[in-house]
Amino acid sequence: MIAPSLLAADFTNLARDIDMINRSEADWLHLDVMDGVFVPNISFGFPVLEHVARICKKPLDVHLMIVQPEKFISEVKALGAMMMNVHYEACTHLNRVIFEIHKAGMKAGVTLNPSTPVSMLVDVIRDVDMVLLMTVNPGFGGQKFIEHSIDKVRQLRRLIEETGSHALIEVDGGVNVDTGRRLVEAGADVLVAGSSVFKADSPEAMIRQLKSL
Repeated sequence: MIAPSLLAADFTNLARDIDMINRSEADWLHLDVMDGVFVPNISFGFPVLEHVARICKKPLDVHLMIVQPEKFISEVKALGAMMMNVHYEACTHLNRVIFEIHKAGMKAGVTLNPSTPVSMLVDVIRDVDMVLLMTVNPGFGGQKFIEHSIDKVRQLRRLIEETGSHALIEVDGGVNVDTGRRLVEAGADVLVAGSSVFKADSPEAMIRQLKSL
């Protein structure tokens, strides 16, 4: 599955870019919410996302790169989001956060930074619907792909199979046709693609190409 990242869109032509996503073969729209505290950047907040949610016809995959993400479960739910992603590193009581996300009627995703080992998920892997592996350090788009991420996807795939988890594997950062192919071969289910989609000569064609990997 392909989830274009809104972070790479042209914010002076946001409606145009979302209309392109609606027409395309993209499966989800990935939304990176940054607070300038958990990550060294600020992206967009809920006033912007409310407008996005009104015109986007694709399921929303909301990725909260923020401290205390549990405070915003109701706001994410109000967007009509399909998936709420929280960082392992930002949640002191991760089990409780996963429970509250499910209680709100959304799917629960847990994100790992590049330096956080897959083994940290052993106690929650059966409870989550998806694990997002960051393949760059979170905070900015257009970064170089971290090569050891391929092995990390393989490790996560083994953990999922060994535990009988039904979690999907999503990857985000430096995804293009080359890295995307290797990630899919390693076991990834969902590719988040920002610059490679929105900076392509034909974003719709690039989404189609990524889906064919």
